[in-house]
Amino acid sequence: MPPKFKRHLNDDDVTGSVKSERRNLLEEDSDEEEDFFLRGPAGPRFGPRNEKIRHVQNQVDEVIDVMQENITKVIERGERLDDLQDKSESLSDNATAFSNRSKQLRRQMWWRGCKMKALVALVAVILLLVIIIPIILKYHT
Repeated sequence: MPPKFKRHLNDDDVTGSVKSERRNLLEEDSDEEEDFFLRGPAGPRFGPRNEKIRHVQNQVDEVIDVMQENITKVIERGERLDDLQDKSESLSDNATAFSNRSKQLRRQMWWRGCKMKALVALVAVILLLVIIIPIILKYHT
């Protein structure tokens, strides 16, 4: 039979497990970098007294501002690329429609040319018959 599990955990169970896990991580062989992330910086705290920290904080703030501007520009560029892609797709669709319509028009014009040639040929044959038949009848009788 499988072990029974608690369906609902209270806050003490959750925080207790987090504390024990943190204690285990800190007690084991760890280096300074891991300790920094788990405990926080061990150096002097931020405050008006420490000029170097304030200077570094100002530089970090400037970098954050620059990165926010860069992210804004990338988003705007993405929007412009989306617009350009939509226009490109629209142009491609219009080009396809134009190509299909031009092929259809070319066929219509070809048939119209054929009909005209046939009509001219028919008129020429009728004129020849009108001219030749009386001559033949005249010489034949």
